[in-house]
Amino acid sequence: MSECTHNCSTCSSNCSERKAESLLAPQNELSNVKKVIAVVSGKGGVGKSLVTSLLASVSAKKGNKTAVLDADITGPSIPKVFGVSGRVMSDGQNMIPLKSKNGIEIMSVNLLLENDTDPVVWRGPVIAGVVKQFWSDVVWDDIDFMFVDMPPGTGDVPLTVFQSIPVSGIIVVTSPQELVSMIVEKAVKMADMMNIPVLGIVENMSYFVCDNCDKKHYIYGESRIDEIAAKHGIKNIAKLPIDPSFAAYGDKGDIESADTSALEAMAEELLK
Repeated sequence: MSECTHNCSTCSSNCSERKAESLLAPQNELSNVKKVIAVVSGKGGVGKSLVTSLLASVSAKKGNKTAVLDADITGPSIPKVFGVSGRVMSDGQNMIPLKSKNGIEIMSVNLLLENDTDPVVWRGPVIAGVVKQFWSDVVWDDIDFMFVDMPPGTGDVPLTVFQSIPVSGIIVVTSPQELVSMIVEKAVKMADMMNIPVLGIVENMSYFVCDNCDKKHYIYGESRIDEIAAKHGIKNIAKLPIDPSFAAYGDKGDIESADTSALEAMAEELLK
C-alpha cells in the first residue's frame, strides 16, 4: 500500500481519513439566506401552497425579510396567490426574484415562462436541476426565513431539496382523512432518513364553522393530528379551518391579506 497523501480525490481506498462528500449546492455568492423551512405533503390537494404562503405572510408581517422558493415546478401556484407576474430579470449569470406587495421575494418557474399557463413537460432530473438553480443562480437578498413550497410526495424534487439546500426543518401539511395519516408518515419518515427535523404539522380543512350556529363541523371526520403528532414526538401543530376566504384571496392574488390567526402560535415557534 502506498503512503497516504491525505488527498482523497486521488485515492480509491475506503479508510477512516475519507470524509463523506457534501451534496449541498453552493449558495449564490451574493445571497444571504439564514434559515430555510420546507413545506411538504405526502399527497397533492391538501393545501401545501396555502400553508406556505400564509406562513410567509406571517413572517413578513413580523418584520422578517422573507422569501418563497417555489419548488413545485410542474404545478407552480405561488406567483398567482401573491399577485406576482412578469418575467424574472437576469444579467446572464444571476437571476433576481420578484417581490410581492409586502416585499416577499419569490422565485418560480412561472416567472420564467412566456405564458404562465404553459405546461412544464420535463423529466425528473431536469426539474431537480432547476430547483438547484433556484438556490445557486438566484440572488436572494438578506433573507431571514425562506419557505420552500415542495411538490407532493417523496420523489426527485424533495430528495434534491433535502440534499442540495441547507433545510433547517420541515412543516408537514395534512388533512383529517384516515388515508392521509398514512401518507403523512411517509413524509415524516423521509425527513428522518435525511436527518431533517419535523418542525410542525398543519392539518388543513380541519373543520368548518357554521355562520348561523358558530359550531365546528368536522366535514372530513374528526381530527387525528394530535394522535399523529404525539406518535412522532412533534409538539408544534396547527389546525386550519375550511374558509372560503382563503380561496378568494388566493384567486385575487392577495393572500397576504388573508386571516393567519390559526397559524400564529406555530409561527411564533418557527420564527425564532
